[in-house]
Amino acid sequence: MSNKFKVGDKVNWNSEAGKVSGTIIKIHTKDFDYKGYTHHCSEDDPQYEIKSSKTDHIAAHKGSALTKEK
Repeated sequence: MSNKFKVGDKVNWNSEAGKVSGTIIKIHTKDFDYKGYTHHCSEDDPQYEIKSSKTDHIAAHKGSALTKEK
């Protein structure tokens, strides 16, 4: 089971370009298609859509990849 977050939480994660931070804008609890890929998730293991603070890019990650900012 991964970390639980809510919409509006500020989080960060590692990407190919280094550490990225952003704000959670949506929580998915059922499988969904995003950028041509099916993201698998459930009530117990949701995926989060996060808007990057720097670039406004939208990313989707499981809670285990995210760290809440203080």
